[in-house]
Amino acid sequence: MVSMLNRKLLRDLWRIKGQALAIIFVIGAGIALLVMSRGMLISLEETQQAYYDRYRFAEVFAPVKRAPNHLLNDIRTLDGVADINGRINGGGLVDLPNVAAPISARIVSYDPGLSAPINAVHLTEGRMFSPTQDNEVLLNASFAEVHEISPGDKINLTMHGVQHEFTVAGLALSPEFIYALPPGEFVIDAGRYAIFWASNDALEAAFDLEGAFNEVVLTLSRGANENQLIDALDRLLAPYGATGAFARADQISNKYLVEEISQLNTMGYVMTPIFLGVSIFLLNIVITRLVQTEREQIGLLKAFGYSNLQVGLHYLKFAALIAIGGAIVGWAGGLWFGRAMAEIYQDYFHFPFLLFYAEVRLLGVAVVVSVAAASIGAFVAVRQAVKLIPAVAMRPPAPPNYRRGVGRTLEKLMDQPSRMIFRRLAHQPVRAALTVFGIGAAMGLSVMMRFNINATDYMLDVSFNVVDRSDVVVTFVEPLSTKTMFELESLSGVLFAEPYRTTPVMYKNQRIEYLGGISGLPETPVLNRALDDNLQPVAVDGDGIVLSEQLAEILNLSVGDTLSVDVREGRRPQLDIPVTGIVSALIGTPAYMNLDALNGLLNEQNRASGAYLKIDPLQRSAIYDEIKAIPGVAGVNLRNEAYDNFKKMVDEGMGAFRSILTLFSLIIAAGVVYNGARIAFIEREHDLASLRVLGFTKIEAGYVLLGEIGLLTILALPLGALFGFMLWAYLAGALSTDLYQIPTVYKEDGLGYAALIVLFATIISGALVQRDVGKLEMVSALKTRE
Repeated sequence: MVSMLNRKLLRDLWRIKGQALAIIFVIGAGIALLVMSRGMLISLEETQQAYYDRYRFAEVFAPVKRAPNHLLNDIRTLDGVADINGRINGGGLVDLPNVAAPISARIVSYDPGLSAPINAVHLTEGRMFSPTQDNEVLLNASFAEVHEISPGDKINLTMHGVQHEFTVAGLALSPEFIYALPPGEFVIDAGRYAIFWASNDALEAAFDLEGAFNEVVLTLSRGANENQLIDALDRLLAPYGATGAFARADQISNKYLVEEISQLNTMGYVMTPIFLGVSIFLLNIVITRLVQTEREQIGLLKAFGYSNLQVGLHYLKFAALIAIGGAIVGWAGGLWFGRAMAEIYQDYFHFPFLLFYAEVRLLGVAVVVSVAAASIGAFVAVRQAVKLIPAVAMRPPAPPNYRRGVGRTLEKLMDQPSRMIFRRLAHQPVRAALTVFGIGAAMGLSVMMRFNINATDYMLDVSFNVVDRSDVVVTFVEPLSTKTMFELESLSGVLFAEPYRTTPVMYKNQRIEYLGGISGLPETPVLNRALDDNLQPVAVDGDGIVLSEQLAEILNLSVGDTLSVDVREGRRPQLDIPVTGIVSALIGTPAYMNLDALNGLLNEQNRASGAYLKIDPLQRSAIYDEIKAIPGVAGVNLRNEAYDNFKKMVDEGMGAFRSILTLFSLIIAAGVVYNGARIAFIEREHDLASLRVLGFTKIEAGYVLLGEIGLLTILALPLGALFGFMLWAYLAGALSTDLYQIPTVYKEDGLGYAALIVLFATIISGALVQRDVGKLEMVSALKTRE
């Protein structure tokens, strides 16, 4: 049996079902965002940890030029080492018959005979290659899928200038290449970067490393001091051309994955409170109005013996039911959106599997959070209901005091309907301000999303049209003579070749250390340039170093300071270099020096690590064929494909998330406007009926009601713009990392786009309420007690 109060509760909910649904969807939007972001976060973290543990992902990587295998025994004795594997890790080019452009490859030695290898592979198709067959390899599954390569197919791979034919024994994945990023790129392209695993014997011959290795990977014992172990490794491997050991945290694939997890966490914690804050406001308005219209009923309930606690719990249950409905809607929406996002993530982060998983306890969290928000929103109204004395409650409230003032003077300039709108807003300023805030929050989200689009478009334009203006980037196996530029420029169709030098270093400033690299550029570079904040080229001359803003901030340096640099290649000199400039950079933490000056400090004159090329697009295929034949080429990056991949990532990955938030901002705007209009309609039903009796048309009567909402919406637009500016400024800073900087770009179209979304929601909500005005029963409304 249902008690009398519960029957009343159900009747009240049905009577305001439209408003209740609007609040449920607003709460649901916030909870869906919470479930999606937290569930995706948990899914990524647990999948990452399980994958790393099961396939023994290395905790320290130590690349070298060439070290004898017997050195592995010395490394094994270092304090903190649990297990080690020496291996050969090199670059190459793949030549596919149906692809004109050369494809970069990474080739890693692998011992299938080990029972528990570090960086083990997960076979997705086929079999492990035979250790006795040097012509068999494993190929990463994502590359094979793009090019429709199956186990048993032949593939040509060029290593150290010599082409080899291999048979693909199987397709595999590895925790080392979850985010398989080609050297020199910042966006993955599964079809442009191949990963091979081959026998050690095959790679020893290909890279001239008989009885030697060029990288060691380690796992650590419990309680090991990672930094001390890395220092010990660097000292031990220094005579063998060590370029600097680094921890898992600095491994590029892991770094991108960790940054993505961090961004998910930030977005979830920033956005969810906005939606819940708006729902608190809506519930406060709805329940406050409910208490005001039910004053007489509250008085009767108390007169018949219901306690203050029972009356208060009755209205709290009203809010709680709406909140629980919002939690359920949000849970279902979060699961659906989360599964869609998991499919997108799987396209970029190559796990054996990635299933969206939202823990059941997250549903409990969603219910608790939504009910808590609802209780906060209902608190003031419930306190009013509890405080009502029966004798006072059964009398109508005192009419508002219309005292003379500035407002009365302004009213003389208005017609009668506009005067009614102005008076209502003037005598309910708090409610009007809260409505403006709610609509402004919706617009702020839309502004932030549009600014995000502007920022990514800006990053694309600056990165590919201003900073890097090349068509092709060629990377050499090792630094070659700059005379190679003449060979490249002599290729038919190559219009210009610009050399560059990259040198791995450890930056040091007092106790601050940072592993990075110096880029050597010509004095007046043309194809790849360092730019200042105004996107003007910065000359790279003299013997000083020019740092990016983020690197200067990390190292706590400014112009005029001296930077200590430990070079991690060649003769490994230790240098003190003056900081001569600070430049802006959107990708990475670059540092620039004059090419000749850098070569001079390294005592390696006229050397280049690669070249930027400007080519004739009509001769593209012929140029690619000639580049493939150059022995010293280790990799080739195509800028037009890099641009397309970046755009695709933005549209599919970030674009999906932006679309979700835009939908949610539309829900907020519609929820706020519809609730405000419905409450105004209920409160002014008697006035509207009176106007209709006096001869006002439906449109004129609707103007009195909807003019108020329209005016509040217009007032909310500048507030929403300000809120969007502030939110985007915070998020751009919070989401920026040393991998990339998100610029705080503001464009007028972002404001216009957001305003259109809010106005669209207002028009739809207004149309629904205008329909109620048209259906108004004047006789019944006029009988309503004021």
